Amino acid sequence: MKKIIILLLGIFLIGGCSKDENTLVMATEAGFAPYEYYENNEIVGVDVDIAKEIAAAMGKELVIKDVAFDSIINEVKSGKADFGAAGISYSDERAEEVDFTINYTTSKQIVVVKEDSNITNDDLANLKIAVQLGSVGDTYVTKNYPNAQITRQKKYLAAIQDLLTDKVDCVVMDELPAIEILKNNSGLKILDQELFTDSYGMIVKKGNTELLNAINEVLKKLVEEGKIEEFVIKHSEG
Repeated sequence: MKKIIILLLGIFLIGGCSKDENTLVMATEAGFAPYEYYENNEIVGVDVDIAKEIAAAMGKELVIKDVAFDSIINEVKSGKADFGAAGISYSDERAEEVDFTINYTTSKQIVVVKEDSNITNDDLANLKIAVQLGSVGDTYVTKNYPNAQITRQKKYLAAIQDLLTDKVDCVVMDELPAIEILKNNSGLKILDQELFTDSYGMIVKKGNTELLNAINEVLKKLVEEGKIEEFVIKHSEG
């Protein structure tokens, strides 16, 4: 009888700890617009749109876990999440702990100024700079230009408006939404030299080649169809 109780308890514990096979759990840090951010109490963004495509292709329901950025790898390693996505750049150190997908997007950061401006990238250190809150541009400017006056807006359009009304000297932003926004805003230009470029991949548990291949297949399809660029523009303009 004692053995039966122990056996049943073991089965119960195993069942209680197992993850729902019908769900696909993504760990992210929802403070990195336009890739993941909160809107009306919901996590949205480029990575979320991509994750929905991945889940749909696998016939699963997407579940999103918002955790600290430095916890994402542990969430994936421990199996609490199936994969991680949060504008994660490849590094040899990270690749020792998790497997990386293909790079699915390149974030080229540029500088927007008024058309008659003489500002160059070398002048940014002491300027008034507008960025999108939580974006890679925000992180870069904060780290590299401690003496700059930084204005953080939730949307790129608001940052551009600050430039048009002379509240700031320039805007640091992603090239794709900049090109689209400038189509409808005359009197502005993009500086020829990009500020920096970063590439992002997603991560899965070491050795989980089945999931890695499934995600890569979807990523390749979205890249070829231009869908990821559409997602970036959608979440940067709106």
